[in-house]
Amino acid sequence: MRKTDQKRQHILDTAYRLFQSQGFANTSMSEITAEAGGSKATVYNYFPSKEELFVECMTNISDQYIDGIFGGLQDFEGELQVALLDTVKYALRVLCSLEMLASKRLLIAEAERSGIGRLFCRKMDGYMGELAAILRRAMDEGQLRQGDPLLAARQLRALLEADIVERCLMGVQTAPPSAVVIARAAEDAVATFLAAYAPCCDADT
Repeated sequence: MRKTDQKRQHILDTAYRLFQSQGFANTSMSEITAEAGGSKATVYNYFPSKEELFVECMTNISDQYIDGIFGGLQDFEGELQVALLDTVKYALRVLCSLEMLASKRLLIAEAERSGIGRLFCRKMDGYMGELAAILRRAMDEGQLRQGDPLLAARQLRALLEADIVERCLMGVQTAPPSAVVIARAAEDAVATFLAAYAPCCDADT
């Protein structure tokens, strides 16, 4: 990791700890700078505002795992179903981790403050754009029916979050789900998605 990357990650780690313990409103950029070391100008060079730093902190876990989430899909060969299952299982493990759930709860609590919700949606649009490009390829190859790939990406995300992620987020399930539970949820989500986008459902067939 380059020195600049290490410094950025150190700022993120420091800010994340403070945001989690004190909340957004009670954490200042001055305090983050003092804890992280260096100057406030350095912090602002990486993150133009406290709001953007907050969103980056809350999505940093996703960034760390994004290659693992999308890697198998980007280079998939053969059946799309197999690649989707592996990807969704991996994504569910990440989304149901205690650290990710804590970040999402805090993000939701602060979403209406100072455009934080809009910044988060912009970040999610980037993730969905990556997934949409993969699904477009599958559509072009005939593994999925033609449609709006960005809408398909958002629908797939909704399916994988609809069951165990929501229950974990709301505290109904307090422990991370087992491998068996994750596998079943992944199979249900992928089966529903593929049924909706099956090539045989294309109007031209």
